[in-house]
Amino acid sequence: FGLLVALNLQTAFLSPPVAMAAFYLKGVSPPHVTLNQIFAGMLPFMAIQVFAIFLLYQFPAIGLWLPELIYK
Repeated sequence: FGLLVALNLQTAFLSPPVAMAAFYLKGVSPPHVTLNQIFAGMLPFMAIQVFAIFLLYQFPAIGLWLPELIYK
């Protein structure tokens, strides 16, 4: 559950309307870089994160293999 929450929060930081990471990046980027360009560049990463959330939800063992390995 904690991993799903963390992935959801990470996705929320990249997606509008919150998109704090995009606004931080806009603040340090050159003036010719638009917010739309930043969002377009983040779309592939957001797709990967949504796919990871789906995989973790369907197969929870993905997120549990390392703790099981360490604490055996």
